[in-house]
Amino acid sequence: MRLERRAAMATLLTDRGDDLLVIPGLGSTAWDAAAAGDNDRNFYLWGAMGGAAMIGLGLALAQPKRRVAVITGDGEMLMGLGSLATIGIRQPRNLAVIVFDNGVYGETGMQPSHTQSGVDLIGVAAACGIGTSLDVRDESALRDLARRLKNLRETLFARVLIATDEPPRVLPLRDGIALKNRFRAAIGVKP
Repeated sequence: MRLERRAAMATLLTDRGDDLLVIPGLGSTAWDAAAAGDNDRNFYLWGAMGGAAMIGLGLALAQPKRRVAVITGDGEMLMGLGSLATIGIRQPRNLAVIVFDNGVYGETGMQPSHTQSGVDLIGVAAACGIGTSLDVRDESALRDLARRLKNLRETLFARVLIATDEPPRVLPLRDGIALKNRFRAAIGVKP
């Protein structure tokens, strides 16, 4: 049984605190983060497929006193797979990369993704040097991941196995300049 993605996102972002910065990947993870409660500390990526993990890495290095969670899908992670090697080398203690894996490319028509054919994202993350690489398949493991995210003190990778459901879209702000400005203001960076 797979987890319902919108409920999984809500579990991860409930009581997130003021120091958690969230980089949702494009598509369903962005809509689910917005549905969980739009927040000025969410930096939504529109059209930056494959870039979420590297943006999260840069942010984690630039803001070492804040927790950073990249929450993206399997398709985007597959496109930016090389980012896990750089993250594994840098090992920012304040970065979590969480992949919602439904086994399909949801944005382009539900074609099977490579995770359905055996690509093991957890194994890749571990091979890249990310010591804590979790396989989240049930509510108990999801709650454990949420606890770890609240007390993040090490580089973490998690694959969350989710259903291919398609709840109604909740679209966040789409204006890139406005998103940048509100995010920067939320973290105290002057224009």
